[in-house]
Amino acid sequence: MALYRDHGIVLRTHKLGEADRIIAFYTAGHGKVRAVAKGVRKTTSKFGARLEPTSHVALQLYEGRNLDIVTQAVSVDHFRAIREDLDRFARASAMLEAVDQVSEDAPPSAALYQLLLRALRTLSARSSPLVVAGFFWKLLALEGLRPSVDACVRCGATDDRVSFDLDEGGVLCRRCRRGTAVSPEAIVLLQQILGGRLGTALDAPASPATIEVEVLATRALEHHLERRLRSFGVLEQ
Repeated sequence: MALYRDHGIVLRTHKLGEADRIIAFYTAGHGKVRAVAKGVRKTTSKFGARLEPTSHVALQLYEGRNLDIVTQAVSVDHFRAIREDLDRFARASAMLEAVDQVSEDAPPSAALYQLLLRALRTLSARSSPLVVAGFFWKLLALEGLRPSVDACVRCGATDDRVSFDLDEGGVLCRRCRRGTAVSPEAIVLLQQILGGRLGTALDAPASPATIEVEVLATRALEHHLERRLRSFGVLEQ
């Protein structure tokens, strides 16, 4: 078995036997990795608390036939602010689930790893209503599904845009409208998120427009995944 090192973010965990866990990581160099952490559920485990969802760790693993084996895990980011806040943890869980789904059977992506890490660090620092929505939109763009938000996706009109349609892949003008009605304020936020001004969008206070952008982001990602995000159900409660 080959020994290798990498940095990874814990996406999810599953119990295995009496004391072990199967950990799904998204790593910087190897993409999605599933590995066994032996004895991690024992009270004497030296790295049990380091391998919980959202943990960012420096890893040493043995490459296995079906599952790798974690031999070392050193905390890099604790994300205590996320773990101690139920709302932030639910939002982080939605991002982890999204990455878990899009990375299934996909080649490694350093860009995806960095996108998730930046999003978790941002969420840890500030509980903006648009952190998760911004992450979802940027994730879709990374998947090659960046929506058209600067002009009508059908006729190219740059004014009087009034709706957003998932099948069309962007906003539509009044003449071409179909799909979901969208306000001018929400379109501005979408343009900021997808146009390299995410920080400006994150400064926006909670409003009907931020809710529009959140709902659209989740619907767009679920449309791409062809399944509902389980973690998002927690956010709705």
